[in-house]
Amino acid sequence: MSATIDMIAELTPMERRLLDEFQHDFPLVPHPYAEIAGRLGVNQQTVLDAYERLKDAGLIARIGAVIGPHMVGWSTLAAMAVPDDRLEAVADLVSGYAEVNHNYEREHPFNLWFVLTVAGEARGRAVLDEIEALTGLDVMELPLVETYHLDLGFPIQWD
Repeated sequence: MSATIDMIAELTPMERRLLDEFQHDFPLVPHPYAEIAGRLGVNQQTVLDAYERLKDAGLIARIGAVIGPHMVGWSTLAAMAVPDDRLEAVADLVSGYAEVNHNYEREHPFNLWFVLTVAGEARGRAVLDEIEALTGLDVMELPLVETYHLDLGFPIQWD
Protein backbone atom coordinates (compact mmCIF):
# COMPACT_ATOMS: atom_id res chain seq x y z
CA MET A 1 0.00 0.00 0.00
CA SER A 2 2.74 2.49 0.89
CA ALA A 3 4.43 1.86 -2.47
CA THR A 4 1.25 3.08 -4.16
CA ILE A 5 1.09 6.11 -1.87
CA ASP A 6 4.76 6.83 -2.64
CA MET A 7 4.01 6.43 -6.36
CA ILE A 8 1.13 8.92 -6.15
CA ALA A 9 3.45 11.48 -4.59
CA GLU A 10 5.90 10.96 -7.46
CA LEU A 11 3.40 11.37 -10.31
CA THR A 12 4.33 13.90 -12.92
CA PRO A 13 1.84 16.60 -13.90
CA MET A 14 1.29 14.73 -17.20
CA GLU A 15 0.58 11.43 -15.39
CA ARG A 16 -1.90 13.20 -13.15
CA ARG A 17 -3.63 14.61 -16.22
CA LEU A 18 -3.76 11.13 -17.79
CA LEU A 19 -5.47 9.79 -14.68
CA ASP A 20 -7.85 12.70 -14.25
CA GLU A 21 -8.77 13.99 -17.70
CA PHE A 22 -9.20 10.75 -19.65
CA GLN A 23 -11.52 8.82 -17.32
CA HIS A 24 -14.39 9.88 -19.59
CA ASP A 25 -14.53 10.64 -23.28
CA PHE A 26 -11.45 8.64 -24.19
CA PRO A 27 -10.78 9.52 -27.84
CA LEU A 28 -12.56 7.10 -30.17
CA VAL A 29 -10.26 7.64 -33.12
CA PRO A 30 -7.88 5.35 -35.04
CA HIS A 31 -4.90 6.56 -32.97
CA PRO A 32 -6.23 7.53 -29.52
CA TYR A 33 -2.84 7.72 -27.82
CA ALA A 34 -1.55 10.11 -30.48
CA GLU A 35 -4.68 12.22 -29.91
CA ILE A 36 -4.04 12.26 -26.15
CA ALA A 37 -0.39 13.09 -26.75
CA GLY A 38 -1.40 16.04 -28.93
CA ARG A 39 -3.73 17.36 -26.22
CA LEU A 40 -0.96 17.04 -23.63
CA GLY A 41 1.82 18.46 -25.81
CA VAL A 42 3.97 15.31 -25.75
CA ASN A 43 4.64 12.45 -28.16
CA GLN A 44 2.66 9.21 -28.34
CA GLN A 45 5.46 7.08 -26.88
CA THR A 46 5.58 9.31 -23.81
CA VAL A 47 1.86 8.66 -23.25
CA LEU A 48 2.26 4.90 -23.77
CA ASP A 49 5.23 4.77 -21.39
CA ALA A 50 3.32 6.76 -18.76
CA TYR A 51 0.29 4.45 -18.97
CA GLU A 52 2.58 1.43 -18.65
CA ARG A 53 4.20 2.93 -15.54
CA LEU A 54 0.76 3.66 -14.05
CA LYS A 55 -0.34 0.11 -14.76
CA ASP A 56 2.85 -1.39 -13.30
CA ALA A 57 2.33 0.69 -10.16
CA GLY A 58 -1.23 -0.63 -9.82
CA LEU A 59 -2.80 2.79 -10.30
CA ILE A 60 -4.76 1.63 -13.36
CA ALA A 61 -5.89 -1.86 -14.24
CA ARG A 62 -6.93 -1.44 -17.84
CA ILE A 63 -7.97 0.99 -20.52
CA GLY A 64 -11.05 -0.14 -22.37
CA ALA A 65 -14.64 0.41 -23.22
CA VAL A 66 -17.41 -0.13 -20.72
CA ILE A 67 -20.27 -1.73 -22.61
CA GLY A 68 -23.71 -2.03 -21.09
CA PRO A 69 -24.97 -5.51 -20.21
CA HIS A 70 -26.44 -7.43 -23.15
CA MET A 71 -25.55 -4.66 -25.61
CA VAL A 72 -23.07 -7.01 -27.23
CA GLY A 73 -23.46 -10.71 -26.60
CA TRP A 74 -24.84 -12.36 -23.49
CA SER A 75 -23.59 -12.48 -19.93
CA THR A 76 -24.59 -13.72 -16.52
CA LEU A 77 -23.37 -13.82 -12.96
CA ALA A 78 -23.04 -17.33 -11.58
CA ALA A 79 -22.30 -18.83 -8.19
CA MET A 80 -21.30 -22.23 -6.89
CA ALA A 81 -21.15 -23.86 -3.48
CA VAL A 82 -17.73 -25.50 -3.61
CA PRO A 83 -16.26 -27.62 -0.80
CA ASP A 84 -13.30 -25.77 0.69
CA ASP A 85 -10.86 -28.54 -0.21
CA ARG A 86 -11.86 -28.23 -3.91
CA LEU A 87 -12.17 -24.45 -4.13
CA GLU A 88 -8.79 -23.73 -5.72
CA ALA A 89 -9.12 -26.52 -8.29
CA VAL A 90 -12.67 -25.54 -9.27
CA ALA A 91 -11.70 -21.85 -9.45
CA ASP A 92 -8.78 -22.77 -11.74
CA LEU A 93 -11.11 -24.81 -13.97
CA VAL A 94 -13.63 -21.94 -14.16
CA SER A 95 -10.87 -19.43 -14.88
CA GLY A 96 -9.65 -21.66 -17.71
CA TYR A 97 -12.67 -20.67 -19.80
CA ALA A 98 -12.00 -17.68 -22.04
CA GLU A 99 -15.66 -16.76 -21.56
CA VAL A 100 -15.15 -16.18 -17.81
CA ASN A 101 -14.18 -12.56 -17.14
CA HIS A 102 -13.20 -13.18 -13.55
CA ASN A 103 -14.09 -15.26 -10.54
CA TYR A 104 -13.80 -14.59 -6.86
CA GLU A 105 -14.28 -16.24 -3.50
CA ARG A 106 -16.97 -15.02 -1.12
CA GLU A 107 -17.58 -15.85 2.52
CA HIS A 108 -20.96 -17.47 1.92
CA PRO A 109 -22.28 -20.98 1.30
CA PHE A 110 -22.08 -20.01 -2.40
CA ASN A 111 -18.38 -19.30 -2.16
CA LEU A 112 -17.27 -19.13 -5.81
CA TRP A 113 -18.77 -16.43 -8.02
CA PHE A 114 -17.95 -15.66 -11.64
CA VAL A 115 -19.09 -13.59 -14.59
CA LEU A 116 -19.57 -15.31 -17.93
CA THR A 117 -19.67 -13.27 -21.16
CA VAL A 118 -20.25 -14.92 -24.54
CA ALA A 119 -21.40 -14.09 -28.05
CA GLY A 120 -24.75 -15.79 -27.57
CA GLU A 121 -26.92 -17.37 -24.90
CA ALA A 122 -26.60 -20.90 -26.33
CA ARG A 123 -22.83 -20.83 -25.84
CA GLY A 124 -23.25 -19.42 -22.34
CA ARG A 125 -25.59 -22.21 -21.31
CA ALA A 126 -23.21 -24.76 -22.82
CA VAL A 127 -20.31 -23.42 -20.74
CA LEU A 128 -22.39 -23.46 -17.55
CA ASP A 129 -23.52 -27.04 -18.29
CA GLU A 130 -19.93 -28.10 -18.98
CA ILE A 131 -18.69 -26.59 -15.70
CA GLU A 132 -21.42 -28.51 -13.86
CA ALA A 133 -20.53 -31.76 -15.66
CA LEU A 134 -16.79 -31.42 -15.01
CA THR A 135 -17.12 -30.45 -11.35
CA GLY A 136 -20.21 -32.41 -10.36
CA LEU A 137 -21.45 -29.22 -8.70
CA ASP A 138 -24.50 -27.10 -9.47
CA VAL A 139 -24.03 -23.66 -10.98
CA MET A 140 -26.59 -21.12 -9.83
CA GLU A 141 -27.24 -18.57 -12.56
CA LEU A 142 -28.06 -15.07 -11.40
CA PRO A 143 -29.32 -13.34 -14.55
CA LEU A 144 -29.50 -9.58 -14.80
CA VAL A 145 -32.92 -8.30 -13.77
CA GLU A 146 -32.33 -4.55 -13.77
CA THR A 147 -29.37 -2.48 -14.92
CA TYR A 148 -27.71 0.30 -12.99
CA HIS A 149 -24.96 2.55 -14.23
CA LEU A 150 -22.30 3.34 -11.67
CA ASP A 151 -19.97 5.99 -12.98
CA LEU A 152 -16.70 5.32 -11.22
CA GLY A 153 -14.99 8.33 -12.77
CA PHE A 154 -14.41 11.23 -10.43
CA PRO A 155 -12.26 14.35 -10.30
CA ILE A 156 -9.08 13.57 -8.41
CA GLN A 157 -8.11 15.82 -5.52
CA TRP A 158 -4.30 15.72 -5.57
CA ASP A 159 -3.61 17.80 -2.46
